[in-house]
Amino acid sequence: MDFKLISDYKPTGDQPEAIKQIIEGFALGEKFQTLLGVTGSGKTFTVANVLSQLNKPTLVLSHNKTLAAQLYSEFKQFFPENAVEYFVSYYDYYQPEAYMPVTDTYIEKDLSINDEIEKLRLSTTSSLLSGRNDVIVISSVSCIYGIGNPEDFHKTKIIIHRNETISRNVFLRRLVDSLYSRNEVDFKPGTFRVRGDTIDIYLAYRDEGIRIEFWGDEIETIKSIDPISGHIIENHEEIVIFPANIFITSKDRVQQAIREIQDDMMKQKEFFKENGKFIEAQRIEERVEYDLEMIRELGHCPGIENYSRYFDGRKTGSRPFCLLDYFPDDFITIIDESHVTIPQVHAMYGGDNSRKKNLVEYGFRLPAAVDNRPLKFNEFEEIIDRTLFVSATPADFEMEKSGGVFIEQVIRPTGLLDPVIEVKPSLNQIDHLIGEINKRVDKKERILVTTLTKRMAEELSNYLIKLNIKTRYIHSDVITLDRVEILDGLRKGDFDVLVGVNLLREGLDLPEVSLVAILDADKEGFLRSERSLTQTAGRAARNLNGKVIMYADKVTRSMKKTIDETNRRREKQLKYNEENNITPQQIIKARFSLFDQRKDLINRPGVYADQARSDIAADPVVKYMSADGLEKAIANSKKKMEKAARELDFIEAARFRDEMYAYQEKLDELDTD
Repeated sequence: MDFKLISDYKPTGDQPEAIKQIIEGFALGEKFQTLLGVTGSGKTFTVANVLSQLNKPTLVLSHNKTLAAQLYSEFKQFFPENAVEYFVSYYDYYQPEAYMPVTDTYIEKDLSINDEIEKLRLSTTSSLLSGRNDVIVISSVSCIYGIGNPEDFHKTKIIIHRNETISRNVFLRRLVDSLYSRNEVDFKPGTFRVRGDTIDIYLAYRDEGIRIEFWGDEIETIKSIDPISGHIIENHEEIVIFPANIFITSKDRVQQAIREIQDDMMKQKEFFKENGKFIEAQRIEERVEYDLEMIRELGHCPGIENYSRYFDGRKTGSRPFCLLDYFPDDFITIIDESHVTIPQVHAMYGGDNSRKKNLVEYGFRLPAAVDNRPLKFNEFEEIIDRTLFVSATPADFEMEKSGGVFIEQVIRPTGLLDPVIEVKPSLNQIDHLIGEINKRVDKKERILVTTLTKRMAEELSNYLIKLNIKTRYIHSDVITLDRVEILDGLRKGDFDVLVGVNLLREGLDLPEVSLVAILDADKEGFLRSERSLTQTAGRAARNLNGKVIMYADKVTRSMKKTIDETNRRREKQLKYNEENNITPQQIIKARFSLFDQRKDLINRPGVYADQARSDIAADPVVKYMSADGLEKAIANSKKKMEKAARELDFIEAARFRDEMYAYQEKLDELDTD
């Protein structure tokens, strides 16, 4: 199936030429290209148009979950009939195993897995191995971390046809081999239930079930069903059931792995003894023996990923399998915000390797643990093929890879110009800033202020609050979910000024922001480099009255380059608007709660809570409902809540969540009675 782009808009401004150049570049054999697109120029729409013409499976790599969620939402809207998938780390919380020899402190691994994201990861691998070309995977750098062998995953899929002859018990064993578990009570993703000649399977990677009805040893019907109500959705002649877990292997390989682990444990134990490390020798023996016993009895153990090389059948030092191995040979890679994403991919291996070496050296893990790792950067480069770097400020790496040539996209479809940049002296800068803030507050516009330190951000925020200016601060010490709420509050108008150190890391477009103030702009460094200043200034580029004020006592080289480049873009944008009779229009962008935070947001009491409770309490039907009826009502509300969340309609999701809580309160009252 080909990509089908759905949009009410047509490419305008620089977009048609950019689309043409990218497609021609790839057709001519260019492996790397760079799209230099300013904030608000419609880079995502340009990429969508390119993909719709290339019709190749695509990896869109982003440097954080927040941006990945935004891209997922946008591509879902552009390609509603195609497979747009989301692949990020499925940990809500993750504390890796570590050992600090200086203080003799061992930190055990601790984690919390998000079941919804785990399902989306499975959906991604299933789509990629389904053979279809119309797959777009939006991913964080999680895609370079180890997962199961794609060959094992592919071999373990189950293909069945209507009228096929197969023993019911043989089919059940195949389900178990694909890591589905039998559960007659709690029918949830990754389980199946058996009722006579009927088998219901709740797919681990979709919100639907499969009902298979046997007549003797013949498959009589195959149906898609609603896993909650059991209602039939569709009849099938054939269906493919993919495994319930990305990490899957055969029984023979498990037995072989156990033998190899045992042998390596004995070698490592002898190595420690020969070097006089008797504590380490005892430690590694106890750890591995315990893990092997767990694997024999339960099929898994804590930290089993450290033995992945044995289960994958890989050689010592070889790279792990990762999501990139699930793509076909000919796929496209889009690296969003490449100036940040590329360095992040570079850095992943070093930190992981340093931590693992300590664990191995002191007997907590076998040497094979270091082979459970993210890809090295050269390994990543070897796998990817045709690649498009997308950034408003491409770094030297991207420019070098694309031969110093880039495709420029500086015209915005809305006609908006790059913001005006003014330089003001640092003397009395706060007084001047307050005056500028008040002008924006009167117009109901928002303000961003960037500082160099966390303490300065907090103190400036407190000072502005004392002057009755509604202000919040944000920096790396503020937890992720609170950052999401703060940014949403800024857009809503709960406060007018947001003070931060590096507001670029939030990665959000804020069209309500008309003023960006950069304090200490002349203090050269990472936060005041040409690239950072240009990116920061871009935060004001989505507002009709966008303006940037740099407070500085001198114009540094970085400041001058930023100002010169901004003026060059403004000149080009003004000329285009005049030639095409375009009047700049303010961007009006709907607010939405971020996809990767949806579970937390759904489980949080919200504005509908009291209303939902009072409505249900007043309902005479609910008043006399039985415990069984209330449980069904809770399940129904939960189903609707999850459906709304999947569609990114978090207002509806919150309403159904509170409705579910209200039913639960009624059920609890019955239990206490």
